[in-house]
Amino acid sequence: MLKLLGLIAAVVVVVVAGILIYAATRPDSFRVQRNASIKAPPEKIFALIDDLKAWAAWSPYEKKDPSMKRSFGAVTAGKGATYAWQGDRNVGEGHMEIVEAASPSKVLIKLDFVKPFEAHNNAEFILEPKGDSTLVTWAIYGPSAYVTKVMGLFFNMDTMIGRDFEAGLADLKAAAEKS
Repeated sequence: MLKLLGLIAAVVVVVVAGILIYAATRPDSFRVQRNASIKAPPEKIFALIDDLKAWAAWSPYEKKDPSMKRSFGAVTAGKGATYAWQGDRNVGEGHMEIVEAASPSKVLIKLDFVKPFEAHNNAEFILEPKGDSTLVTWAIYGPSAYVTKVMGLFFNMDTMIGRDFEAGLADLKAAAEKS
């Protein structure tokens, strides 16, 4: 019986070591993006992204924790606009700042998470006119910390974040296409 337990322990150690070694070989950065065609001019869509207070109308993260604590900086739209949140396990805690706002084509955001784990990423919105519509691309990218690499072996981050982006883009589309 003792030999069997020793063998099981050795197998567990080898499997865990293999997982940790494999995780170390994963890419050092990540990017998740989704896009949607919205039948509205880029200026109208840009205004909903560039104004952090307008995110309540379309951001999927605003709906995940209705009791989330939110705070806005003195500037809420354009370069230098800031927003912080503190919520449950569904949204965590963090803050963001618009670091570039090129109307009506691009918004770049510095996105810092404190909880559930620390991460420093960028969120980017690109708006490209396409006839009477605008192609909106929402992306998040940044470095992959080792813990993120390990988590990525068990959870598909592209699918998890991608679902949220798809829902957010659908709500952004609904908000922008209102008359």
